[in-house]
Formats: sequence, structure tokens, C-alpha cells
Amino acid sequence: MSAAAPATGAEAGLTAVFVRLKLSLLRNGLKGSSKRKAAYISTLVLALGVGVLQMIGLAVLHGNAHAGTVVVLLAAILALLWSVMPLFFPTGDETLDPTRLVMLPLRPRPLVRALLASSLVGIGPLFTLCLAVGSVTAVAQGPAGIAAAVLGVPLLLLGCVALARAVATANVRLLTSRKGRDLAVLSGLLIAVVAQFANFASQRLFQAGGLATLEPVEAVVRWLPPATAVGMVDSASRGAYAVAAAQLALTVGAIGALLWFWERSLTKLMVTPDGSTIGAADSGKKRGSGAGAGGWSPLPDGRTGAVVQRALRYAVRDPKTKAAWLSSLAIGLIIPVANALQGHGSVYLACFGAGMLGVQMYNQFGQDTSAFWMVAQTISTPREAYAEMRARALALALVTVPYTVLVTVVTAAMVGDWAALPEVVGLALGLLGAMLCSGALASARFPYSIPTDGAFKNVAPGQASLAWIGIFLGLVSSALLCAPLIVLAAWLHLADHQDATWLLLPLGIAWGTLITWSGLRLAAPTVARRIPEILTAVSKG
Repeated sequence: MSAAAPATGAEAGLTAVFVRLKLSLLRNGLKGSSKRKAAYISTLVLALGVGVLQMIGLAVLHGNAHAGTVVVLLAAILALLWSVMPLFFPTGDETLDPTRLVMLPLRPRPLVRALLASSLVGIGPLFTLCLAVGSVTAVAQGPAGIAAAVLGVPLLLLGCVALARAVATANVRLLTSRKGRDLAVLSGLLIAVVAQFANFASQRLFQAGGLATLEPVEAVVRWLPPATAVGMVDSASRGAYAVAAAQLALTVGAIGALLWFWERSLTKLMVTPDGSTIGAADSGKKRGSGAGAGGWSPLPDGRTGAVVQRALRYAVRDPKTKAAWLSSLAIGLIIPVANALQGHGSVYLACFGAGMLGVQMYNQFGQDTSAFWMVAQTISTPREAYAEMRARALALALVTVPYTVLVTVVTAAMVGDWAALPEVVGLALGLLGAMLCSGALASARFPYSIPTDGAFKNVAPGQASLAWIGIFLGLVSSALLCAPLIVLAAWLHLADHQDATWLLLPLGIAWGTLITWSGLRLAAPTVARRIPEILTAVSKG
């Protein structure tokens, strides 16, 4: 017993130590950099201002017939944001990484309590607290509702924080790895996609009759923790005490389950070695059994196959290249699909996808960054430059051609215009060929460096003019190169030769192939002659 008493006292003081450490981290992070201090203070003021305005706005809903629907769904959205933010921004809070504590003699349960308390310190919890107060104020009525509101605010806050901590701990190996950094780079794309669909959903919502249409959804969501904390307040205010008690029990049980899962994940994390390097020798032995060691590969042998594999691996492994590819793939699909869902779509919008991916041909050498020097050692003649550029164009076409056909088919199905399918596929492939042609020329004439640091820095300082010139001239020349196909399509429609528009499919394929070949042939001598200049330009980042 005498030995247990000091341990209990030490565990009780651990929470206070972690809270002070969190405050120290926040305070020390503001030292030595006026820009960081200004950014943090402005973020704090903005978050607090928005939070207070939201709290007042929610409080104004008090007595409104749809107040319960609004605040319950808001609590669910808030919990969802807390669960995904650690995955999108893993470097936003250093305390999200418990592997920093593995060498300390700490037990999991006291550590969970200490980390939970320290997690309540910060801008995010303060903003959440404002929304929680506003939410319960909007629905709390009578003594029972006020008593439930006193419990609902801390339960909602604890539920959100515990959910975020449990998710972050369970995925900490991912968050601190290269894949986690890739996910952070792609977070802007994911948020933009979600925002587009949220905008569409809101438009459909108000067209369909307003908030009353969300009541069936709210009836389900109010039983999903931690939104049950707000649903409990609404139920107690309406006199449904049995329902409120059930929602209270469900909220407390869910928070307990999250804390238990968090403790289990924390225990496993702190006693299990990192498996990212285990079996490296075995995997290295197995690499020899792939296509590169004599196995079958659909790609041709020699330089072409090697360059295609390198380009495709960049698209999968390099964070910035991956972000560019996925952005183009997502936006190229969202634009025609979103317009079709809104009732004013056109199958011709499927060409947007080919155009978005065709832009990836621009600045081909800059995508290699400083590693281009290895490629430069293998290019000394126009023939070698042509082989390099042709393989890069082939890698892009291997993804873009089937993707373009797929987007066109989906769009045609959604708008019900199957007759225009061959014509649009031909126009899209012709546009792709034009962009491959102009992209090859722009890569040879206007290369620029892409910085490796900074998720949103895509042009090295001092080279922005090169990037804009190359893209602008490339887009203009692509439009001019596509003009014959566009003029032919317009003439067929104006002359009422609708049954002949299918001819644009073979003509688009042939024209796109021809101008791609011509652009590669024209760019190859320039690339071979300007290798030292290109190497200098792309290595500045």
C-alpha cells in the first residue's frame, strides 16, 4: 500500500504536467519568429471571432421549429471534422504523435487522461466550445433542458476530442510516414471536392423545400454519438425524459469506448516496434521476381519501357506529382458530372478531363526536379531526346485515353445523349494530341523548377514568368491545333449531317496522333541542344 500511494500521486500530477507542457509548446512556438506569432494570433482572433458569431447565430434559433435539426446535424458535422482533420493535417499538432513518449515510464491509462486534458488546450477546442454552447442554447428549454445542456456541452467537447485522439493514435504510423505526408498534400484537393458536392447538396436542399427535408436524416443522426449529446438536450427540453436518458447513456458509453480504444491503440503503439522496416531483406529478395527481372510486362523493352515506368511511379509516389494527377482526374470528372446533376450538363464537357490531364505534359523535365541530371546524362542527340519525350507522352496517354473514354461514357449516360459519344471522344482525343504536342514544345522552351518543399509551391522564385508563358502559349497553340476538328464538327451540325458526326472519332484519333508525333519531332532537337540550360532551370528549386 505504501508503494502504491506515491504512484497514485505521481499519476494524478501527470495531467497537470502535460497541460503545462502543452502551454509551453504553444508559448515557445511563438518565440523567435514574428511571422509565426502574427499567424497564430490572427488565427486565434479569427477562430474566436467566428466561433462567437456562430454561437450568437445559433442562440438566435432558440424557439425555432427547426432548431433541433440544425444543431444536431451541426454536431455530427463537427465530430466528422474532428475525426478527419488529424489525417489531413498530421503536422498541425506535435502532441498528436505519442511515439515521442515511448521511452518514458508512463502507464497507458494515466497517459490517456493526461493527453486528453492537454488536447482541450488550443484553438480547435475553443472553437468547438463556442459551437457547443450555441447549439445547446438553441434547444434548451425548461429546468430539465438547462440541466441537460450543462452536461451536453462537456460531453460533446470530450467526444470530439476523444474521437480525434483515437483516430490519430490508431493511424500514427501512417501520419508520420511518407504516405501521411502525401495525404496532407492532397488534403486541399479533398476539401475542394467535398466543398463542390456540399454546394450542390445545399442548392438541391433549398430547392426541395428547406430544412424540413432534413428531419428524417436528423432523426437518425441524433442517435449517433457525439451528436447524441445535443439530441439529449433537445429531447429533455421537449419532455422526452426516457429518450434523453437513453441518449445520455449512449453518449457516455461511446466516449468510454473511444477512450478504451485509444488506450488499447496507445498500448500497442508503445510496446510494438515499427513494422515499416521489418522484413526489408525479405522484400528485397522478392523484388527480383518482378517484371524487371525477366517477368512479363506489357511495356516495351529498352528506354521506352523504363521511362514509362519511371513516369508512372512518379505519379504514384511523388507527393506533388500525385497531387497534380489526382487534381486533374477529380476535376475532370466533377465538372461534367456536377453539371449533369444540376440539369444543364452537356456531353461536350467531357473534353474538360482530357484538357486537365493534357496540362501534365507541360514542364515534363521540371517534374523530375534535381534528379533530371541523371536523365540529362542519357540525352546527347535528337534521337535520344525524341525517345525520352515519346515515352513520357506514352505514359500520359496510357492513363488519359481510357480515362477520357470513361468520363465521356458516364457523361453521355447521365445526359442521355449517346448519339454524340463518338464525336466527343474524337474531339477529346484530338485535344489531348494537341496538348501533348504543345506540351512537348513548352517543356523544351520554357522549363522551370518545382520546389520540393511546401505543399502549395509549384514554381521556384523568379521563374513564375516562365511558367505562365509556357502554359499560355501552349493553351493558345492547342486551341489552334484543334481548330480543324472543331470547325468540322460545327459544319456537320450546321449542315444537318448529324449521321456523319461519327467520322470525328477516327479523324480525332488520327489527327491527335499526327500532331503529337509532329510536336515530339519538333521538340527533340531543341531538347538535345538545350540540355545544359534545361538542367540549370529545373535544378533551381
